[in-house]
Amino acid sequence: MPPMVRHEKGNNGLQRAVITTPAAEAHVYLHGAHVTHYQRREERPVLFLSGKSLLEAGKPIRGGVPVIFPWFGPKADDPKAPAHGVARLREWAVESEGEAEICLVLRVENPGSVLRYRVTVGERLEMALEVENNSAAAIRYEEALHTYFAVSDVRQVRVTGLAGAEYLDKLENFARKREQHEWIWFAGEFNRIYPSTRATCVISDPGWQRRIVVEKEGSDSTVVWNPAVTQTRTLPDLGMDEWPRFVCIETCNVGANAVTLPPGQRHVMQARIHPASES
Repeated sequence: MPPMVRHEKGNNGLQRAVITTPAAEAHVYLHGAHVTHYQRREERPVLFLSGKSLLEAGKPIRGGVPVIFPWFGPKADDPKAPAHGVARLREWAVESEGEAEICLVLRVENPGSVLRYRVTVGERLEMALEVENNSAAAIRYEEALHTYFAVSDVRQVRVTGLAGAEYLDKLENFARKREQHEWIWFAGEFNRIYPSTRATCVISDPGWQRRIVVEKEGSDSTVVWNPAVTQTRTLPDLGMDEWPRFVCIETCNVGANAVTLPPGQRHVMQARIHPASES
């Protein structure tokens, strides 16, 4: 099977690119530059997509890999602004495509910037978000690849790579703590920001006998999140029975790690996702 990119109408008529290679397949919606599916041949999907996700123009997609820009969470000076910024709500344009990759582009007026998002599909899923400052002054922004990883049961999953790292616990008013354990496990709602770390994280899933390695570059923050029953009740686009089926490991630059970019300069944040059999 030769590598190829084809375009089609996906859910609710939204345009998407389907990237097919001998190793894997991925779906990328132009709405939000949103990767909703990545699966290697003869293996389980790597990404989780909610069955209740709206998949409508102007609304965020729940699951896959939302692109967060230029702020993370609520906008500090405007509570009516959309959570997690505007990039995931806009229609991106195709700038270029190759045999196994696509590059999408979006212009954002505030802050004045051009975003380019390159998705490459093979044995690994590679995503690179480039921000170019095309304004006359420095800009400061937050960004994230808010990846939802499909798992057999989050209550059985372990995440390694953040031992000894400091974190901010959103469930305790952003109290600053230090990760005392070799691995992270999930016994209930979990929402932590790990600042100033470029560590590779590994999701170990004994139920599906696989590991997912999450490498990154140009990212100084990692967010780990699962809503459990408590927060799921507040999310209309997530089924009450869906929260055990994913964990979010987010490649990002948020809070104190927000990026300050001088005029004419570019910054690239990359995530590389590699599933492997559990040894």
